[in-house]
Amino acid sequence: MSKAIGLLSGGLDSCLAALCLKRQGVDVTCISFVTPFFGSDKAERMAAQMEIPLIIEDISEVHLEMLKAPRYGYGKNMNPCIDCHAMMFRLAGQKMVEGGFDFLFSGEVLGQRPMSQNANALRSVANYSGHPERILRPLSARVLPITSMEEQRLVDREQLLDIQGRSRKRQEALAKEWGLVDYPSSGGGCLLTEKHFSDRLRDLVAHQPDCSVTDVELLKVGRQFRLSETVKLTVGRHLNDNEAIRQLARPGQTILRTPEFPGPLGLVSGRPSQPDLQIAGAIVASYGKGKDRQEVKVLSETAGEERFFNVTPMPRSMSEKMII
Repeated sequence: MSKAIGLLSGGLDSCLAALCLKRQGVDVTCISFVTPFFGSDKAERMAAQMEIPLIIEDISEVHLEMLKAPRYGYGKNMNPCIDCHAMMFRLAGQKMVEGGFDFLFSGEVLGQRPMSQNANALRSVANYSGHPERILRPLSARVLPITSMEEQRLVDREQLLDIQGRSRKRQEALAKEWGLVDYPSSGGGCLLTEKHFSDRLRDLVAHQPDCSVTDVELLKVGRQFRLSETVKLTVGRHLNDNEAIRQLARPGQTILRTPEFPGPLGLVSGRPSQPDLQIAGAIVASYGKGKDRQEVKVLSETAGEERFFNVTPMPRSMSEKMII
């Protein structure tokens, strides 16, 4: 029996690819990668339904470095799809070798996505993986050149599929035929394809090229304000945001709050001057219960040191101009 490891997002295509091989007797294991932009929840749920072992690996650090300067550029937003797929194949290829698997597979469909699943992109991804001769795409195998896995009879080419193009009717019919239920809808799932988040990320990378995974995680929290070229403010919207700000704050960063009035926490990132802190405090105060007061006391916490200063809450019309 041949052994294969496959990339599993939890979407319909990757699930069908795994089932296509499992149904012909291949010993299938899947792998799902985790970054700040996508997780493994869908993959875990679908792997359990298909009764297929799943490896979960966090690649946040290496993925972020790739994201800052992708070889093949970005899609419509900050999504470097070709580079991302290539990286996943390369990392999964390492697991393939380490685990003694015969080949690597994915749920890619020829022509389904104009940028990342055309013939050239599929070749580029395969070449960058380091194991181009050991990659199989079961859903489109019969409209692609024959692979060494098929020639060596590790898989039966006649039981592979010939799906291509953007229509999902074939996949939906197969899901019904093979008993695959409650699978996620197509599209979505990656924050890098979302305009609002991409705008925040683009701003972060432009002003802080050495940004970390923690800095990226902070982009998911509350409201974000660009105060200067080197200073940014994050303001919580609710209790969960405030708790996240506490958890994500790094040593040396400044947390602001209004101790005399209920309101949000603010986190100042970068190298703030005293005028920057005054502006940040005025914005934080404007989102709290003291927003209509002439003057509000702000508590600043930096590296365990506390100090107070007074601000006039900033009119919303002014602060909104700084929102990222």
